[in-house]
Formats: sequence, C-alpha cells, structure tokens
Amino acid sequence: MIEPTRAHPLVVAHRGASGYRPEHTRAAYELAIALGADAIEPDIVATRDGVLVLRHENEISGTTDVADRPEFAHRRTTRVIDGERLTGWFTEDFTWGELTTLRARERLPGTRQASTRFDGRYPILRLRDLMAILDAAPRPVGMVAEIKHATHFAARGLPLDELFAAEVAGWSPAAPLVVEAFEQSVLRQLRDRGVEARYVFLLEKSGAPADLAARFGAAALSYAGHLTDEGLARLAREVDGISVDTSLVARPATRGGPVVVSDLVGRAHAAGLSVFAWTLRPENRFLPGSLRIGSGGAAHGDWMTWFRTLMGAGLDGVFADHPDLAIEARAALAAG
Repeated sequence: MIEPTRAHPLVVAHRGASGYRPEHTRAAYELAIALGADAIEPDIVATRDGVLVLRHENEISGTTDVADRPEFAHRRTTRVIDGERLTGWFTEDFTWGELTTLRARERLPGTRQASTRFDGRYPILRLRDLMAILDAAPRPVGMVAEIKHATHFAARGLPLDELFAAEVAGWSPAAPLVVEAFEQSVLRQLRDRGVEARYVFLLEKSGAPADLAARFGAAALSYAGHLTDEGLARLAREVDGISVDTSLVARPATRGGPVVVSDLVGRAHAAGLSVFAWTLRPENRFLPGSLRIGSGGAAHGDWMTWFRTLMGAGLDGVFADHPDLAIEARAALAAG
C-alpha cells in the first residue's frame, strides 16, 4: 500500500499548481509547495540527446511558444503516438539546448485566462531541476513521477527506464518516490533496475495500454480487463497501486448531486492495491452538470461537493490542479 505522508487522502499537485500557473514550470511547482501539496506530479519525456524534461506530452505546441519560433518551423511533423496521429513539434526532435530557448504557455487559455498572463515567462525544466526544487523545499514533499510514452521513446532509441534510473541514482528524496505509467512494462523495467519507489499503474476509461497494443494488437488486454477482480489480483503481484479517471470512481446522479456508484476502490483495496484518482478540477467544464454554477465553463462550480464525494469514496490519493482547494475539501471531509 502507498501510505499518505500526511492527512488522508494524499493531495498530489497535478503538474504543479497548474490551475494557477502554466503547468510544469518552476512557478507552478513552487506554488504547489507553498499551498501545502503533499506531492508533485511531473510528466517525463525525453529530448533527442537523452535529457529528461517535464512536459504534459512530447508534442509541445500547446504548452510552449515553439509554433511562433521561425527557426523551428521545419521541425513540425506528423507522428503516431500510442496509436494517435498527431501533428506538431516533438521533444525527441530537439536537443536540450534547443528546448532551453522555448518558453512555457498556459495549456487551457480559454478556461484559465488568469494564468495566461504568465505566458512567456518560464523556461522548460528538466527532471533534475524538479529534484533540486524538492530538495530545497522547507518540508518533505513527494514526487509522483509519470513516465510518458515509454514504448514510443524506446522505439526511437530513448529508453526511459534507463534514463530515469540513471537520473535518480543516488538521489535521497525527503519523501517516498512514486513512479506511475500507463504502461506496466516500463514499471517492471524500472523495478528490475533497482529503482526504489512505490509503483502505480495508470488506467484510462477505455482502450488498452500502449505497450500491450504494440505487442498483441487487437488482442491486447484492455484497461477494463485490468479492473476485473482477476485483473486487480494480477496487478497486485506487480504494482503497489492503481490510478484512474474520476469517472471510474463516481458519476453524477440523474438528479441532485453526484453519487459514488463504483465498487472499484473497495475491490482494489481488497486486492491490496492503493487507489488514486485524477483529476480534481473546480471549473464548471470539468464538473457534473448538477454541480455547475452559472453558464460559463471557466467559472468555479460546486467543486467542494464533487471533491468531497470523490475523497469520501476511500481514495488513497487525488491529483488536483488547485492543491489548496483539494486540501480544503479534505479538511472539510475530516471535520464531517
């Protein structure tokens, strides 16, 4: 089991305090620490020269100013990533030196207009930069490191398991390290390399893991297949926990507020697995219809009811773009 370092459930700042600052920037990480997050979640991808950098995806046109840089116009290309056809600019086509010239942008400008005033201020960070930020934090703050698109990067000669293991070798974090991925094979590889961490398998609402799809095609075991009692028992032999979309934990009732409808948390706990859920967001566009206030998608709705409902399902941890709001909901839940 993954034991929370503080109150229950653990509050993980999703890409930093990404509800207030452009995600994966120093400002987002440091604000998350200041707001009281128990841990920070970075998404980890690689450059052409094998440097691990922190971006939501390896396609970076939505989170940087790369599309406005004429010197990189020729790098725009189309690529299939985990079965999805994408056109844009990809980290594996850049050296770290080239990426240092880019600046971060708000990924959801229509929803988080206040955050756009920070566009252009902050550079891309490396994994080692976040490690230094955590080392300098005034209290122990954990890292929940997400390894992105491992099968894709391995095919391009960039084995993320090898690169990550080398990066964290000798690092002594103040709080337990957690490693998560949508591909169980990279978690297995990291464990085999001796990386001391708690391992969490991420699961989507639909589809199948990219590593299994690459190996077995249409016969690959789906995410849903992993969430049967038999599937959870298999997972418990290899990982410490699972992390799922909130819709797999709760959904809105037809009338009134949301109700917890899934038995997933209880079944996973019975199998010996911790359960995390992503992502808690307060804006109307991310809330069940019955909890929206007003007509604007960017306005905050009744997020407290939604957050408390999810936490009340017995989750061991939640990912939140606004960690202070999740902490507030956790406190309200504890107070009854």
